[in-house]
Amino acid sequence: MRTLRPILVWVGMALFVAGAFFMLQGLGIISWPADSFMVGDQVWVMNGALLGVGGLVLILIARRIRG
Repeated sequence: MRTLRPILVWVGMALFVAGAFFMLQGLGIISWPADSFMVGDQVWVMNGALLGVGGLVLILIARRIRG
């Protein structure tokens, strides 16, 4: 269990960052790369939010694991 906790935290953080990036692209705040199909598409705001929440859930689960 001791090795599972940091793995879950890192995966959760990666999912949260990716979700935030997707949301910001969907909102048109980040337009990199400029020819991305995600820029300005509201579908990616919801997808990013779900991905970010999933990452936070993994982090919370990892915090509850006792080493």
